[in-house]
Amino acid sequence: MTQTQIAQNNKIATRAVKEVYAVSRLVREARGVLEGSFPLLWVEGEISNLAMPASGHIYFTLKDEAAQVRCAMFRMRNRALRFTPEKGMHVLMRVRVTLYEGRGEFQLVVEHMEEAGEGALQRAFEALKHRLGQAGLFDQAHKKTLPVLPKCIGVVSSPDGAAVHDVLTVLKRRFASVPVVLYPVAVQGAGSAAQIAQVIALADARQECDVLIIGRGGGSLEDLWSFNEEVVAQAIFECDLPIISAVGHEVDFTIADFVADVRAATPSAAAELAVPDGAIWLSQLQTHCQQLGQLLNHRMQQNQQALDHAAVRLRHPQLQINAQNQHLSGLAVRLTKSMQQRIAMGKNQVSLLGKGVQANTPKAVISKNKTTLMHCQQKLEATILQKVNQSKSTLAVQIRTLAVVSPLNTLERGYSITTRPNGAVIHDAKIVSAGDEVVVKLQRGELSCKVN
Repeated sequence: MTQTQIAQNNKIATRAVKEVYAVSRLVREARGVLEGSFPLLWVEGEISNLAMPASGHIYFTLKDEAAQVRCAMFRMRNRALRFTPEKGMHVLMRVRVTLYEGRGEFQLVVEHMEEAGEGALQRAFEALKHRLGQAGLFDQAHKKTLPVLPKCIGVVSSPDGAAVHDVLTVLKRRFASVPVVLYPVAVQGAGSAAQIAQVIALADARQECDVLIIGRGGGSLEDLWSFNEEVVAQAIFECDLPIISAVGHEVDFTIADFVADVRAATPSAAAELAVPDGAIWLSQLQTHCQQLGQLLNHRMQQNQQALDHAAVRLRHPQLQINAQNQHLSGLAVRLTKSMQQRIAMGKNQVSLLGKGVQANTPKAVISKNKTTLMHCQQKLEATILQKVNQSKSTLAVQIRTLAVVSPLNTLERGYSITTRPNGAVIHDAKIVSAGDEVVVKLQRGELSCKVN
């Protein structure tokens, strides 16, 4: 045989053993490789080619300066969206990497979507909130009670902000006599968080106030971020003075709100919480004064009446002695009668106890206990027999029920159960592939089979 013939024969043999992939198999296996190689991950980019059909699903392209990828967010996930996606919007998404078999197209399936930028701040906020909560900074046990009427109020805020004006206006209206100390700080921008923490520590060291209000007016999450810094949270937690947090509007929540002893919806609300209403206190004071005057008048009248009664009842000491002697004689007679009655009762009790001893001799007690024991034994035997009969009846019913639902009866009628070698039951032919080994269980015995 020539070298040419040998080469041709080898070429034919090589062709015979080549494995040819169907397109669907290739795409399916490629999808498996992709999904197995990438866990859930975060991707950031710009939305383009946005499509929102009536089905409720969302289809779009996510792109950056160098690349783009197709994305799909299905209706069940869309319900959790807190905004409407738009073309050109910059978003942050948690996705699964996959491959759409119908077109053999690489794509991302979106599990969660949020706007980039503020969304990142929100995640940082939630992470710090969780960590500080685990560390115990939010525990109710650490919260201090506000004084009913503070001697002095400290305000930690920007001196140029509307929050200070609102606090001072409310304090003046409610209780103008309480002095206020302003601790000026920057409430946003670089270094503002450290400055706020330092001023809180300073006010705590001076102890010139007995309650602190810290806060500022409303703004975006980024504007309020100084009050979401850990250094501010630690300063609030370590401060011995009770602190009212009043950051932003009613819908705004910061880490400072959770650590502070009391959270106020607005700076004005913080001032409302810091002092009582002076008008109400004045009204209550007037009422108390009136009540006190009435009480004093009533007490004087009572004392005068008591004095009058005492004057009427005043008698000579000898008359009092005679009355006491007469009372003492009566008590002596009652004591003698009482002793006689007590002795008679004691004799009756001794007589009754003697009769009781005779009735409770060991012989009488043993006879009575034997009779009781006989009755108990008879009752126990009857109860045991009844329980045995009930158990037999219950067992017979359960045996019949088990026979009805037993898989062995199904197998006896010619049916079989197909499982994988590890015992997992196969309910659907789609979950097995050619070449898989299966076990077919019959009424008697089982068959080891291979799927063609």
